[in-house]
Amino acid sequence: MRDLEAASAQAIGVPMKFLLALIIALTGSVSLFEAQATTRPDPAEIDAGIRCLIDVVASSEYAFLRNSRRYSGVQAAQHLQRKYAHFREQIHTVDDFITLAASRSLLTGKPYQVVDAAGAITPTSRWLQQVRSHCCAGHATGPVSPASDQARVPCTE
Repeated sequence: MRDLEAASAQAIGVPMKFLLALIIALTGSVSLFEAQATTRPDPAEIDAGIRCLIDVVASSEYAFLRNSRRYSGVQAAQHLQRKYAHFREQIHTVDDFITLAASRSLLTGKPYQVVDAAGAITPTSRWLQQVRSHCCAGHATGPVSPASDQARVPCTE
């Protein structure tokens, strides 16, 4: 039987070791693909995390600076909704949303900023990372101070 397999492989000009290595490689790449597919974040969870961020912005008493102009939380949230819709196909994580839609102006490249009640100015991306920890922990009910330095919690809970 082994001689028959070797003769068949030699007849088509492919060594048996090469065929075996190819089969092993293909099997491994399929397993890797399956592992990547199972570790992708759930789109519904990502959307919920992003909506939580936008809701916190909308209900915030802080001022939001975009291209040196002040906006209310409601106005800033409306703008973030539009940018979320614009980048929807490119956003696969909450961090993607913060980076692509909520960090800086597409027109000028200037970073967005948040101003707390005391007048402290913080980049909106940093503040949203702090808000994100509250959203993901499920307790985004109160204001999150832009100047606070709270630990980040990943959106996997």
